[in-house]
Amino acid sequence: MYLIGLTGGIASGKSVVAERLAEHGAFHIDADELAREVVEPGTPALADIEREFGRDVVGPDGRLDRAGLASVIFRDPERRAVLNAITHPAVKARARQLMDEAAAADPHVVVVYDVPLLIEAKVDVEHEFDLIVVVNASTQTRMDRLVQLRGLSREEAAHRLNSQVSDTARLAIADVIIDSNGTLDETLEQADALWNSVVGSA
Repeated sequence: MYLIGLTGGIASGKSVVAERLAEHGAFHIDADELAREVVEPGTPALADIEREFGRDVVGPDGRLDRAGLASVIFRDPERRAVLNAITHPAVKARARQLMDEAAAADPHVVVVYDVPLLIEAKVDVEHEFDLIVVVNASTQTRMDRLVQLRGLSREEAAHRLNSQVSDTARLAIADVIIDSNGTLDETLEQADALWNSVVGSA
């Protein structure tokens, strides 16, 4: 198994790169999807969240009220850290299970673990990944995408951008940087080049 850790700030274009690598044949694991999975009704993580944040963060249907929880954690770093301490270990365990299954099916598989909060989750970056790829775009570019493409207000976008680690910290762990400030085609070309490099060296 060849394991790529893929990360980037919110609205950086990371999902575009992940999808392109999957089209080439990579086994894609999306940490955001796993984060939703591990807080489904009946899971230990959801019970821990309800106990820590109160019944108000769980809707009448028994599911996590993501909007309500987000309004708390994006404005309070300490509360966000509490949530991360609940969800990150569960996500990491599920990701490891999927990696093991993929490697058992194909020992030469290229796995792309798409982790927006790679640094925040304190993943063991030295030993877990063969390659760390950071998709990077300027703060202004990401702000514009959040407002224009996701419909956030500038205040909401700013809260989300400010809740993440700095670009400097993210770029410091990168083996490869994909610049997504340009056109979609330019970003995809860099993803293609990355795949060719990985396949050629694997």
